[in-house]
Amino acid sequence: MRAIETPIRSVQDAHETLQTLGRAVRMNRLSHKFMRSWVALGPRFLPFADVATPDLSLARLLRLSLFQVSVGMALVLLVGTLNRVMIVELDVPAWIVGTMIALPLVFAPFRALIGFRSDTHHCELGWRRVPYIWKGTLLQFGGFAIMPFALLVLAGEGESHMVPAWVGQMSAAIAFLLVGAGVHTVQTAGLALATDLTPPESHPKVVGLMYVMLLVGMIVSALVFGAALADFSPGRLVRVIQGAAVVTVFLNLAAIWQQEKRRPPRGAARPVDPSFRESWASFCEGQSTVRRLVIVGLGTMAFAMADILLEPYGGQVLNMTVGATTKLTALLAFGGLLGFGFASHVLSRGADPYRMARNGALIGLPAFVLVMVAAPIGQPGLFLAGNFMIGFGGALFGHGTLTATMNRAPEHQAGLALGAWGAVQATAAGLAIALSGTIRDLVNVALGGAHGLWGHTGVAGGYIAVYTIEIALLLVTIAATVPLLRNQPSLRVDEPAAPRPVDVSGETAS
Repeated sequence: MRAIETPIRSVQDAHETLQTLGRAVRMNRLSHKFMRSWVALGPRFLPFADVATPDLSLARLLRLSLFQVSVGMALVLLVGTLNRVMIVELDVPAWIVGTMIALPLVFAPFRALIGFRSDTHHCELGWRRVPYIWKGTLLQFGGFAIMPFALLVLAGEGESHMVPAWVGQMSAAIAFLLVGAGVHTVQTAGLALATDLTPPESHPKVVGLMYVMLLVGMIVSALVFGAALADFSPGRLVRVIQGAAVVTVFLNLAAIWQQEKRRPPRGAARPVDPSFRESWASFCEGQSTVRRLVIVGLGTMAFAMADILLEPYGGQVLNMTVGATTKLTALLAFGGLLGFGFASHVLSRGADPYRMARNGALIGLPAFVLVMVAAPIGQPGLFLAGNFMIGFGGALFGHGTLTATMNRAPEHQAGLALGAWGAVQATAAGLAIALSGTIRDLVNVALGGAHGLWGHTGVAGGYIAVYTIEIALLLVTIAATVPLLRNQPSLRVDEPAAPRPVDVSGETAS
């Protein structure tokens, strides 16, 4: 009996083993199928997953984008953290604070010259962009190194009250100027380097990746600075700002490490480069160049005038709490992130960048209308929706104009073209922020609080006047884009654009 049972059990064991193996094979097939589907989801749904090329990996692009993280950290520190610290904790007069924050804009018009210099720079190692990114990094480091001590002298902290007031003012001005010059130099040369490294068909995704990293840098640094300065003291302020200086050097050094190719190879004859005037004249000879720069300036002003007014409007007019208005910045940034992702996906499939910029301006029109009508009907939800749409529309507009600039940059003039875009964009944003506060105050003084504007009473009149001007600027921007779109065929979203030839000369990265 046992002799009979043994083979039966052996057969049963073999049968169970075969069943187990069958299940394992089926599971293995399902696992492979799942993994193939998961890998396919990346390029399909993640906006920047397919930005890499065989010669330029995603890891290398992410490392290059670290210079945008350092720029975002500097912007948060200057415009956000130090703005509050100087006024509240250090008791510096508001007009001095406003002047200091505006000083970095002095270098904005020079971005075109910076870009031109990075186009024509000659280095023994054959680099053009890297030396300017490094020079900008050193300017940022120098400004951050002296800034905390200059601010303490400016506020008269400790023994510094015996130092003349003009010493603190001059020192702080120099610090802000150095940081501003460094930020403009790093961003201009960094974007030009990204243009050099990527083929034209990848430019939309590169633009989206770079500006998402800028927003990430701003969000993360804002949280870190807020936590580090929760218990404020002069010593802690010194450590935070000088820590930002060290982090800036580390990020930018990691960003440029082995990125740029040597052009021309070391020892080759140097070409004769045109002067800046000749290069600018050649750049302006392009089709509708001036119109394109005007569109950048008008659209940027239209979206930027609301930057410093949305939170005060929510608090003064809609009676929102401080916590609720603070969340507006996150909502605006979230809209911007979605906008950059959407624009990258659509533009990479062949859509016209200026059509995208026009669509961003069109979204801005109902966005500001929602913000304006939220107060009379008492619906803060409309105000929140308007904030989200402003972030989304502004991202579409900025992405479209920058992608168009990268794609239309003349050969060997990417730095000049991007510098011109950055000069117009930064200058327009600075003027918009300055004008918005002035217009709001002048309108409120003129109305005196007794008369309303379009159904709004009290301090709301000044805000509504600014939002009305922004709507008018958006309408002018939309009208200015019509000639650029009239003679261009409308590409389908699923129709890829024909790639332009790419210059692949030069040695490997070093």
